[in-house]
Amino acid sequence: MSLLIQLRDEMKNAMRAKDKVALGVIRMALSAIKQVEIDDKIVLDDAGIIGVLTKMVKQRKDSIKMFTDGGRDELAAKEATEITVIEKFLPQPLSADEISALIAQAITDTGATSMADMGKVMATLKPQMQGKADLGKVSGEIRAVLNS
Repeated sequence: MSLLIQLRDEMKNAMRAKDKVALGVIRMALSAIKQVEIDDKIVLDDAGIIGVLTKMVKQRKDSIKMFTDGGRDELAAKEATEITVIEKFLPQPLSADEISALIAQAITDTGATSMADMGKVMATLKPQMQGKADLGKVSGEIRAVLNS
């Protein structure tokens, strides 16, 4: 089942259950997906939808940090609830060992030996890790391996 169909089915379930929070978040996600499709004049596949959902989670995590720093814990809690709903549609996150193994494999496959090869390694890893790992942290791990 495609991710878009799954989102629409869950929206209907949230309507039936009168779950206003989940309904609002799912509608927001569908709206963001539709916006990307209109802006880029494309139809997103599951990988593209995962990219949109991952971006939404990242935005909410940034908001939580700002709200917490500003003493607005009720708004931070709302954002955390939204993250929980969005993460239901994302693939299971990779463990640290799986990430390390994928990095080692990508470095071997691309023949990377220095920081100049970082782009090749990231290009290889991004499709495999999209939505399953924080690519910012992954890039830091790659830097550590390539600099050693």
